[in-house]
Amino acid sequence: MGERLSSARGRAFIGRDEELVRFGEALAGDPQAPFAFYVFGPGGLGKSTLLRRLADDARAAGRLLIELDGRFVSRDPADFEQAAGPFLDVPGTVLVVDSFEHCQWLESWLWQHFLPRAADDTLVVLAGRLAPQPQWTADPAWDGLLHVTELEPFSEKEARSLLAAAQIRPELRERVLRFAAGNPLALSLAAAAGSTGPGSEEIWAPSADVLRTLLAGLIGEVPTVAHRRALEVAAQAHSTSEELLTAVLPEEDTHLLFSWLRDLPFMESTHRGLHPHDAARGTLAADLRWRAPNAFVSMRRRLAEEYLRLLREAPEERVWTVTDELFYLFREVETLARLRTWSREDEVHDRPLHPHDLDVVLRMAEETEGSASAELVRYWAQRQPQAFSVYRLVSTGRIVAFTARLALPAPPDPQDLATDPVVAAAWEHTEATAPVSPGEHIGISRFSIYPERYQVPSRVIDLSSSRAQAESARARGRAYGFAVWRDADAWSVRVKGTLDDTGARPRVGERTYGLFSVDWRKVPVETWLRRFISTTVEPLRSGPSPISRTAFDQAVREALTHWRDAGAFAACALMRARLAADFPDPVEELRVLLRQAVDDLAGDPRGARAREALTAGYFSGAPTQEAAARRLGLPYGTYRRHVRQGLDLLCENLWQQELHGPR
Repeated sequence: MGERLSSARGRAFIGRDEELVRFGEALAGDPQAPFAFYVFGPGGLGKSTLLRRLADDARAAGRLLIELDGRFVSRDPADFEQAAGPFLDVPGTVLVVDSFEHCQWLESWLWQHFLPRAADDTLVVLAGRLAPQPQWTADPAWDGLLHVTELEPFSEKEARSLLAAAQIRPELRERVLRFAAGNPLALSLAAAAGSTGPGSEEIWAPSADVLRTLLAGLIGEVPTVAHRRALEVAAQAHSTSEELLTAVLPEEDTHLLFSWLRDLPFMESTHRGLHPHDAARGTLAADLRWRAPNAFVSMRRRLAEEYLRLLREAPEERVWTVTDELFYLFREVETLARLRTWSREDEVHDRPLHPHDLDVVLRMAEETEGSASAELVRYWAQRQPQAFSVYRLVSTGRIVAFTARLALPAPPDPQDLATDPVVAAAWEHTEATAPVSPGEHIGISRFSIYPERYQVPSRVIDLSSSRAQAESARARGRAYGFAVWRDADAWSVRVKGTLDDTGARPRVGERTYGLFSVDWRKVPVETWLRRFISTTVEPLRSGPSPISRTAFDQAVREALTHWRDAGAFAACALMRARLAADFPDPVEELRVLLRQAVDDLAGDPRGARAREALTAGYFSGAPTQEAAARRLGLPYGTYRRHVRQGLDLLCENLWQQELHGPR
């Protein structure tokens, strides 16, 4: 099967001749060929496709192949080295790393420390969105060993070859070429959609979003509501496993749904599950959210609840991964965007504080906050060493930051109150607002020291925040959470909507700090997160309908005509309107909506007789329109006038719901 797949990929592969030739020379052992291949470019240009082809060539040459995905590479270089171990020990091994931009922080460590230890005759291929560091390409030692390629869109000749191979109808090719602009992913999606999609040319009309129409044409009619829900999961979750699908769609056959997702042409597989191609995810999410905004948000809530359950119950080693996935789910939320950087520059990983780290930590504290603060660091490091995290650059291992998250039980220790003014201010706040009972405790993110980016959003704060949220979700008896910031005014704006400014401004030495809090007894972590999200990401249902007004009115009339034929009603055009997109049971709930909309006409002075006419003509079981007129005791012409007026009113009311949602 592997050989058949490789052969099929080889037949479908187009372009990238220079990369294939250079890599082939390296596989053949040419001493002048590069050792490291670095491919970069924007999403959708075919980096992953090229890597799969190079991997197939390596297998065909009998090489041992190691394939890694940067999305799921650990922050610890030791974990990368373990995963890629044979590259250092087995001659001839080929190491391939896709989505390298997600682990770009490893780059300096790779070219300075890891790659120079490679076994004989090995090769490495890296592919990502970012160009390599200038220091690497300028290093004379790597001249001739490193081959860098910036992928470009397909040429017109290559694009035409792809469309011809996909058997796109000639009359559509010019529109497809203009629409896709040489983007290989867009062309591939167009090819898949054009081989089975509608015969008209409208689907290839240029769009502000080059992939939106292509995805809609590719997916077409989603088989069932359950399949749409599975798409909503995959579009939002960082990665989708069958286990995750089962958790959020417990009533569905998730094995079948997962298999269907895997077969979609824009879906990629990793050891942690499926995810849409980067260039497709945003478009897919926007399309689904536009078609069914309420269902999309509902699925996001289900995912958030599942992640929160995992935060409480997952093994310790999974907690921080789950926390990152939770924050990824809400990464576009305004408040979260103010607090987190999502930056991969100067990537760090955190480790517990060891005694031999203390001198470095104390020096950092004194340089940034003064000697009084450094003495408090020493005090808390002795009393709660487990509260400290030390952050090292992945590239060099140098310590660049540390944080401390204290857990302090009630009643407070008098020595703590006398020693640390910030801790004393926190306890004073609890006494003034809602005292902490024996058996409860408070949590304080007491120190956040990163001299190079002192108390501004950074990866250190990202990671510390992830740990603090996970600890709060899992802790029992936590009454309050506190955060301490030096620039109180700036952080008051950043944390607005998440933490309350206590108004306390304790002084340590010559410096004043702001103290921010949340009472977890009043607002549990889960409730806090849902409230925080609901104020910022609920969609406004507005904008264009997927069908025109004329087509919509015709679809309403068709639905009424097929009211008593369940099979014909289920296939009517109104099922494809946005009205039905959010319904768990679209057929039955659309029937209820139509009947209610007709009944509501009685509230319009013009609609009382119209309601009677529509009810008699479509819902009463009258075999003909003439029979419906006789039931009402009306001349046929009068009856038809009431029906026409009723249809006009009904279509207008439903059209407003189509555009803006239920009133």
